[in-house]
Amino acid sequence: MKRAEALDRLREQVAAAQPIIGAGAGTGLSAKLAEAGGADLIIIYNSGRYRMGGRGSLAGLLPYGDANAIVVDMAREVLPVVKSTPVLAGVCGTDPFRLMPVFLDELRRIGFSGVQNFPTVGLFDGTIRVGLEETGMGYGLEVDMIRLAHERDFLTAPYVFTPDEATAMAEAGADVLVPHMGLTTGGAIGASTSKTLEQCVPLIQEMHDAAKRVNPEILVLCHGGPIAEPDDAAYVIAHTEGIVGFFGASSMERLPTEVAMTENMRRFKSIPVTHLQEESR
Repeated sequence: MKRAEALDRLREQVAAAQPIIGAGAGTGLSAKLAEAGGADLIIIYNSGRYRMGGRGSLAGLLPYGDANAIVVDMAREVLPVVKSTPVLAGVCGTDPFRLMPVFLDELRRIGFSGVQNFPTVGLFDGTIRVGLEETGMGYGLEVDMIRLAHERDFLTAPYVFTPDEATAMAEAGADVLVPHMGLTTGGAIGASTSKTLEQCVPLIQEMHDAAKRVNPEILVLCHGGPIAEPDDAAYVIAHTEGIVGFFGASSMERLPTEVAMTENMRRFKSIPVTHLQEESR
C-alpha cells in the first residue's frame, strides 16, 4: 500500500472518532488475526519472533540474531497472509553491516508499506546508552533511517523516548509517532517494574506537543510500559490531548495468547472421564 493511501485511511479513522490501532505480529497467524480484528497497521520485527518463542521482548535488543535479516525472513510468513492492511518492517537503523538505502529499497521490493525503528537504542539508558552514542551507534542513525524511508515514500512510524527525539523524528518526516513507555508489563514474560499510567500521561503529552510543533499533521499513538490492556490505552487517550490511538505488540499477541491457551488447556483438563474411575474400582 502506498504511503498516501495508508495515511488517508488512518486520517479517516481519526475523523470518524475511531482509534488508530497498530499491532505487532510475530507470526503469520498473529498478523492474519490482527487484520481480521480490524488492525489499522501491522508491524513485524525481531522481538515478535522472540516473544512468540517464549522470551521477553528485550531479547530483540541482544545479540541473539541478525535483526534485519530476521525481519526479511518473517516477511515470507506475514506478507502473503495480510490482504489489505499496511505492513511495516522493524528496521535496526544502527546496523553497521548494511547500506541502509539499499536495504530500504529491498524492503520496498519485498512488499512492505512502511518502517519503524526497532531494535532501538532508545530502550538503553545509563552508561550503555552513553557508550553507544559516543561510538557511532546512537539514536541519530535511527532518525537518519526514518529520513531515508520518508524520501522513499514509506509510511514511517518511529518510536520516540524524549521530546527532543520526537522533534527530530518529526523533522525527519515521521507520519505516525509512537512515544514509548518501556517494556510492556504483565503476563508470564512481561516486565513487573514500570511507570504508572498517571506518570505516562505527561511524558506522552510532552512528546506529542514537541512533534506537533514541527508537523501539525503528525499522528501520535501511545505504547508500552503499563499501557497493556484496552482500558489502559483508553485511560491514556482520555487524559491526553491529541493522542489518537495505541500501538501494541505484547498487548496484541503475547498477552491474549497467554490467557486463551492457558484457559483452553484448563477446559480440556477439566473433561470428566468417569468410565476410567469406574474401571479402576
